[in-house]
Amino acid sequence: MSELDRVIHEPARLRILTLLSGLDEADFNFLLNTAGLTKGNLSSHMDKLEKAGYVEVRKSFNGRVPHTDFSLTPAGAEALAEYWRAIDAIRSLQENP
Repeated sequence: MSELDRVIHEPARLRILTLLSGLDEADFNFLLNTAGLTKGNLSSHMDKLEKAGYVEVRKSFNGRVPHTDFSLTPAGAEALAEYWRAIDAIRSLQENP
């Protein structure tokens, strides 16, 4: 049985990756409002996800206003899929001892 990815297993990061898995990209404010995190928490989690190679971060400016977009990388999509496979394996052990 696969071990759970500790980067993904943290509830806020799992929520973020699950949100991104259904989108081409999402901006900081969308994730902030949808994930229910503070700005500092979201920034911290996104840094960890970026360092793991699970999300791509694109920063730009709209005039003088900074704008940040995030998307799930192929590695992030595969890691999330593997995480859910590991969860399913754990569940099947419970259902079929």
